[in-house]
Amino acid sequence: MYWIILFVAGLLEVVWAFYMKRSEGFTLLVPSLVTVAAMIASGVLLSFSMRVLPLGTAYTVWTGIGAVGSFILGVVILGEPASTMRLLAGTLIVSGILMMKLAST
Repeated sequence: MYWIILFVAGLLEVVWAFYMKRSEGFTLLVPSLVTVAAMIASGVLLSFSMRVLPLGTAYTVWTGIGAVGSFILGVVILGEPASTMRLLAGTLIVSGILMMKLAST
């Protein structure tokens, strides 16, 4: 259950990062509100997952999901470059997330 909560917290991190980009420096109201709401919800869920999961594992997985998810959205939706080096970096982050999960079970 706590892993699912952590995963949702990570997805909400992707949401706030994406909408922060869309807010154009917090100058647009709706994207700014979505950003703040997703930040709060993500932090609350991360905190809840840390009741059981180790700090280092929870935080690393949370930031990893946010980083990789934001990278994917940037490439797919915003047309950011998907160079070989960026793809390799994303792959290494996912590998680290999986290793943290395996090390925690």
